[in-house]
Amino acid sequence: MFDFLGKDSIRYFNTVEVELPVYKAIGQFKTGKSGGDDLFDKLDTSKLNAHLKELMPGLTAKVFRTYNASITLDEMLNREARGGDAMEKIVIYQHANKEVAIICNHQRTVSKSHDVQMSRLSEKMRELQGVLDELKTDLARAKKGKPPLKDSDGKPKKNMTPEVLERKIAQTNTKIEKMERDMKTKEDLKTVALGTSKINYLDPRISVAWCKRQEVPIEKIFNKSLLAKFAWAMDVDPSFRF
Repeated sequence: MFDFLGKDSIRYFNTVEVELPVYKAIGQFKTGKSGGDDLFDKLDTSKLNAHLKELMPGLTAKVFRTYNASITLDEMLNREARGGDAMEKIVIYQHANKEVAIICNHQRTVSKSHDVQMSRLSEKMRELQGVLDELKTDLARAKKGKPPLKDSDGKPKKNMTPEVLERKIAQTNTKIEKMERDMKTKEDLKTVALGTSKINYLDPRISVAWCKRQEVPIEKIFNKSLLAKFAWAMDVDPSFRF
């Protein structure tokens, strides 16, 4: 089990299955050290990168990290289901991005406004559910040739045909499904910083090619600053794989 503060004092907590020699070596490194001591006290970035370059020219810790992040995103995006509308596909992208952020330990504290935002979304959800219930009641009455019940203010409502009511029910269901999806995504991603890996560790061509294949506007994935930063990647072929 690894439990330590990494870069920017972000806690890394994870249980990893390792080979026996690795387990024994870590045990030896811990000998004679207290909880606050460096485990790898005889190793620094320069020594690590020098060793990695002996294995492969140009290989560094960051290159390895970038490769690991990019290959994970590419594989996840091409393993997930392709169906759904653009918003559903964006959720797939966000969850793939989340897995990369977890690998890179890109965490963030829950924003102070998170609970307020979730409360507002829950209230809107209740309102939509109330609208849906009314529409279903109106539809049942319309099919029997009865007028709709009065609204919550006691005022008479406009008579609508069953066809119109069914269309409004379908539209309301779509809004509810979207809001449920938005709430789940917001809750799932509340402690994960998606931007860091996107800016520094992910090959932008993966995202651009995926957007082209899935017909998702790249503006939904990259903000203006990233569009400018990665302008060189915009002409990538849709079939590109990392």
